[in-house]
Amino acid sequence: MTSAAANHESLANLSNTLVYAAMAVYTLAFLAHLAEWVLGSRSRVGRTAASLTVPAGASGAASRAVRQGGGTAVLERPVVVTRADGDRPGVPDGPGAAGSSARGDLYGRIAVSLTVLAFLLHLGGVLARAVSVERAPWANMYEYSTTFGVVVTGGYLLFLALGKDVRWMGLPLVTTVLLDLGLAVSVLYTDSDQLVPALRSYWLYIHVSCAILCGAFLYLGAITTLLYLLRDRYEARLTAEGGRRPGRFAASVLERMPAAASLDKSAYRVNALVFPLWTFTLIAGAIWAEAAWGRYWGWDAKEIWTLITWVAYASYLHARATAGWRGRKAAWLGLAAFGCYLFNYYGVNIFFNSLHAYSGV
Repeated sequence: MTSAAANHESLANLSNTLVYAAMAVYTLAFLAHLAEWVLGSRSRVGRTAASLTVPAGASGAASRAVRQGGGTAVLERPVVVTRADGDRPGVPDGPGAAGSSARGDLYGRIAVSLTVLAFLLHLGGVLARAVSVERAPWANMYEYSTTFGVVVTGGYLLFLALGKDVRWMGLPLVTTVLLDLGLAVSVLYTDSDQLVPALRSYWLYIHVSCAILCGAFLYLGAITTLLYLLRDRYEARLTAEGGRRPGRFAASVLERMPAAASLDKSAYRVNALVFPLWTFTLIAGAIWAEAAWGRYWGWDAKEIWTLITWVAYASYLHARATAGWRGRKAAWLGLAAFGCYLFNYYGVNIFFNSLHAYSGV
């Protein structure tokens, strides 16, 4: 073995070590986020109740009394935000209600600190893999998955750095990043290798990097949409006359989220922001296909599902802008669109005989 080959193998091993170390720290971050949600006190529940969404027509002048511990905290004149108000500029994005007590806030800060450390280890693993193969680290499903995870986490931390209180997203995000890395190292792992001829193009850096960036932020939008559905159902139960109230644990978790209208608005903003880049990704793929195979479009499985995903998100954005499809209907359509993205990645790469099937498994 030449010294260069030995150096590449050493870097590949370092990459694997860093990825496993990142998984260990992500696990600690998961436990810290869990402690924040489960063990944090609700002593300042008013921060969440003040943004409670209630049906249109309900009076906002009435005071709400919230039973807490052994006493009753009276919250006077809560701000009323109807579900139809999700697009209004004046609607607050909602409090980062997770960890509203000093103890919960401590758990939350520990969780974020651990997430930052895990992100740095994760990023180091991706960069070491890139150096070991001397190319972009997303030529197969293992590399794509690890890079996707680091971009997702980076996007979440970027929102925090910009002052957006999105810590409520931390627990589901860290959980799914752990699942993503676990699947990558156990099922999708392939040894570092050179590119197949069709991938030896500068379009690898343009087209695939855009696809990863789009997927990461579409994923953040999907998480927000899912949490919106949970919070919206919770608010509907609170305002329903004689309706069954949520359990104590569910209420404890859901009360720490922003209002449903705020989550709905945030999910729409993320998806709308990413959609033009996803459109460019589709076009860039067609240009690359012409350079690699002599045709812009060949109805390959990956091309078909990329188009289906584009149509699904276009339908979501159109429906979301239509009064009759705001709220839960549009949210389910948004989740279905993200499901198309996931199938385009996992299903097409593994189960279809596609020119784009570079799974390596």
